[in-house]
Amino acid sequence: MARKQHRHHLALTLTLGMLMPGIASAEGQDSLPLYKMLRSLEFVQDSVVAGDSSAGEMQRFLLATIDERLRNADKSVFEDNRNVDAALIYAMSGGNPETLEYLMSRDVNGNFDNRVADVLRKYLNGKGLLVVNTLVDISKEYRDKPIGPYLSLVAGNVMSGKNAKAALPLYDWARLMAPGTIVEESALRRSLALCADAGMVPQGLDYARRYTRRFLHSPYASQFADLFVQLVVDHDSDVKQQDIVDILSFMDPPRQREIYLRMARRAAIAGKADLAALAANRAQAISNDGSDAFGALANFYGGVAGISTPELKSAINDVNQMPAGELNARDRALRDAAKAVAQEILRTPDAASLGQGNVPNLPNQQKTEHDAAVTNQAGGQSPGTAGVEQGASANAAPAPKGGRQEADSSFNAFVTTSRSKLDAIDGLLKQESH
Repeated sequence: MARKQHRHHLALTLTLGMLMPGIASAEGQDSLPLYKMLRSLEFVQDSVVAGDSSAGEMQRFLLATIDERLRNADKSVFEDNRNVDAALIYAMSGGNPETLEYLMSRDVNGNFDNRVADVLRKYLNGKGLLVVNTLVDISKEYRDKPIGPYLSLVAGNVMSGKNAKAALPLYDWARLMAPGTIVEESALRRSLALCADAGMVPQGLDYARRYTRRFLHSPYASQFADLFVQLVVDHDSDVKQQDIVDILSFMDPPRQREIYLRMARRAAIAGKADLAALAANRAQAISNDGSDAFGALANFYGGVAGISTPELKSAINDVNQMPAGELNARDRALRDAAKAVAQEILRTPDAASLGQGNVPNLPNQQKTEHDAAVTNQAGGQSPGTAGVEQGASANAAPAPKGGRQEADSSFNAFVTTSRSKLDAIDGLLKQESH
């Protein structure tokens, strides 16, 4: 890896020598063909996703320099198809969309394929779905050309808004034609996103394996981590623990720990206690290097997940051990929500609210319309009680009205208060899960 980064730095230095103002003469820059400048841009962008953070500034410089050259180029420059491809790739690589419009308005000799230019203009203006089928056909036609990988990537981006499964082959072709490049990095990451949303677990895990092997040091790796966690948590029943371990094994311990912590947090919010506990335990095991802060955070997420399990008291203790001041705003909100849920679970019911002191012979009471309403609001009768209540309603004597009305009023107040608190907590957790 060190040797590879050294080669990147060397090549960037040579590129800087050719292009940066003050190092090369203006005449030398103007004489450099557009397609060679585009190759330098591609190399720099590939270096960025390979983990060379020093290439970012060079990328911005090259985009601005190529834009200026395209706008000042003589029309005869585009009689060379390599320069035409360079202009189109520039437009698909983060270049100025208005520059493509400018070039097309001056293309009196028909050097540009109008079909390609038209679909790209619509794509860059956010109207790609209007020409999605044409774009797919053109990407196949140009598959063996220099612009082929970029067109396949663009076609996949547009098709993903219409048909996720149909977009995946387009991304696969882009990867096949441009291995190890920013095109492959983008195609892998977007393929994983589609699989996570559509529940295509085996394919998603395969894309995740490929990404961790090739682009672990990309500046977009954090986005990949979120997508991988989404895939695992949302579809945990279809993911084996060994799959998670194998994919993350390509990462160094700090990165593994970070993803396990993200997984524990999302699983805790989703109410998936087993997965949250597993991820928290893995993060804790990695944290056995003196990094107490990470271990405490993993313990905190495990506690949040345990709120909904029989180990409630232990979970509350884990949550309380994490000082609120050591959490960010989102996790402080999560801590408050977990404690509120635990408080509701542990709260002792008021005997008066259940009517036990005012209504004699409770098991033989006649079932009233109020009982039915409360039962329906609670989602139906509890298991094992339906037959008892049905038999009681046929043989019961009417209950004293005054005592029952008082009980109903207390019970309604209890239900309303508790439900409003839980609804607020549910709303908070829904926001936290996004």
